[in-house]
Amino acid sequence: MAIHGSRNIPPRAFEGAVQTVLDSYEHPLNGASGVPASLDGLIRTEAELAALAGALGAESVGGLKNDELRLLASAPAVPHVLVDEVNDRIRAREDPLGDAFCAIRTAPTRRASGAVYTPKAIVTAMVDWAASAGAPARVVEPGAGSGRFLMEAARRFPQAELVAVENDPLASLMARANLAVLGKGEQSRVMLADFRNAKLAVIDGRTLYIGNPPYVRHHLIEPQWKDWLKRQARQLGLKASALAGLHVYFFLAIARWAKAGDYGALISAAEWLDVNYGQLVRDLFLNRLGGQSVVVVEPRAEPFPGTATTGAITTFTVNAAPATARFIRVSNLNKLGNLADGRPISRKQLAAETRWSHFTRTPTDTPAGYVELGELCRVHRGQVTGANRVWIAGPESEALPESVLFPTVTRARELIQSGPALTNAASLRRVIDLPVDLSVFSDETRAAIDRFLEWARSMGASESYVATHRKAWWSVRLREPAPILATYMARRPPAFVLNDAGARHLNIAHGLYPREQLTRETLAALVTHLRQSASIRGGRVYAGGLTKFEPREMERIPVPEPATLDAARL
Repeated sequence: MAIHGSRNIPPRAFEGAVQTVLDSYEHPLNGASGVPASLDGLIRTEAELAALAGALGAESVGGLKNDELRLLASAPAVPHVLVDEVNDRIRAREDPLGDAFCAIRTAPTRRASGAVYTPKAIVTAMVDWAASAGAPARVVEPGAGSGRFLMEAARRFPQAELVAVENDPLASLMARANLAVLGKGEQSRVMLADFRNAKLAVIDGRTLYIGNPPYVRHHLIEPQWKDWLKRQARQLGLKASALAGLHVYFFLAIARWAKAGDYGALISAAEWLDVNYGQLVRDLFLNRLGGQSVVVVEPRAEPFPGTATTGAITTFTVNAAPATARFIRVSNLNKLGNLADGRPISRKQLAAETRWSHFTRTPTDTPAGYVELGELCRVHRGQVTGANRVWIAGPESEALPESVLFPTVTRARELIQSGPALTNAASLRRVIDLPVDLSVFSDETRAAIDRFLEWARSMGASESYVATHRKAWWSVRLREPAPILATYMARRPPAFVLNDAGARHLNIAHGLYPREQLTRETLAALVTHLRQSASIRGGRVYAGGLTKFEPREMERIPVPEPATLDAARL
C-alpha cells in the first residue's frame, strides 16, 4: 500500500498525464511494473523529488531537521500513480529515488560533494560479506545518500538498528523515504550531519559501518577540517597529510569512534593504496581498523558510475590483528564473489611496503620474462608551477641569469613530435626555477631577481594554492631530468621518449627514473618496447575518449626484464 501525504494529492489532469507516460512502457524494467528504469522526464526537479520522498513517508522516520522541513514545505503535488509505482520498485530492491537524484543533479555538481551512488552489485557483495561475519546490533551508513546500503542491510539484518548519516537534506529525505517504504521507520535514525563529527551513542552489541564515503579532492576541503584530520590522527599516534581526500577522513572517523569488535566494509577510490597521502589509511588498516581484505575494482567495471575511477572495497574488524590480509582485483562486477577471497599477504610484508596495489595482481597478470614498469622505474608527474604565465620565461625575465632558466617540456606535443628521442632542447621553452635562498646571488643579479619577483607578485604568483604551500613561493623546485619522459593524457597511447636533451618537465608529462642504474642502450631498448607495445589499456578513460595514466597506473605496464631488453637489442 503506497503512502501519500494529504497535501500531495495532484490535479487529475497531471495524474492522467503521468499514467499515460507510464503506460507507454510495455515491458517491466528491473522488476518494476511498467515504470521506466529512470524517473527522468517524470521527476524533473529537486523540489519534485523532495515531494515524492515526502509522499512515500519520509516524515514517518522521525527527527527531521529544519532544512528537510523546508524542502517538504515547498514541495509540489505528486501523482498517486507515480507514488504507487515508485513504492513498488523500492520493495523490489531498487532505488528509483537515488537514480532520479543522479539524473537531476549534474555530475559536476555531485562530484563537488562526492555524491556518486554505488551500483547494486557492489552493495550486495559488501552486505554479503558483512553477513558472513555475523549479525550486527546496529548498521551505520556514513555519507548515506539515498541509503542504498541500509536498504539492503534492512533485508539481511531485520533486527538491527539502522542509522544513516548524510549532510545533504534532499538525500537524507530520500533515505527516510526508502526506509519508510520498507517498514523500517521505527528502527531507523537518519542524521542530517557531517559524519566526521556525528555523535553516535555507544551500544552493547557490534556496529557495522558500511557504505561509500564521499570522494572530494583535498583542495575543496576547508582548512579547519584539515586541522581536524591531523589532530585526530595524532590521537592514534599517526600522521596525516593535508593532501588527503575526504574518504580518508571517514576511515579515520570510524577508527576514532568505533569500539573493538565493530566491523565494516567501505568502498572508496583506490588511490590510498599507493599515494603518499594514503599512508594514514594503510596505517589504520594494519593497526586500529584491523584490515581483513582489499578488493580493487577496475575502472572498466564502473564502481563509481561516470567517473572512470578505480575502486577499492576494504573490509575490517576493529582492533583485530589477522596474520594476513587478502588482496584481489576484478574487472567485472559479476565477478565480485566473496570479498574474503584473494591472495593472502602477511601484515609484515604490508608494513614493509608503501605501495599496495601490486598485491592485487597475480603472477599470471605479467608474462614470463616480464616485470611491471614500476619495478624498473619510479614514475613521477612533472612539477606544478602554480602560474605558468609567470614561471615560463618571457620578456619580464630577460634580465635573469641563465643559471635559473631550465629548458623544460611544457607541452605534450613536444614529446609526441620528437620521435623516440628528444635530442635538442633549443626549441623548448625555459622555466624559471629560483633557489629558496636568494642570498647566493651577487648584488647585481639579486636586483634583477627582485624586480622580476615584484612583477610576479603583481601577477598573483605568490597567492596561488601551489605557491602558498611551497617552502618559498618563488622556488618552483623542478625535478632532476628524467632519463625517459612520457605523455600521460591524450586520445592515444602514451608517447615514451628518451630524454637525451636532459630537459626538465612540468605536470603535462611523467618522468621515468630508473630504480637502479641502467645503460643508455638499455633505456633506449625500453623506450622502443614501450613505443611499440603501449596501449590505452590500464589508463582511465574519460568522456570523449581521453585516456589518462596516473603515475601508479603507468608503473603497472608490463615490460621485459633488463636482461631480456639487452638480449633483444643485441
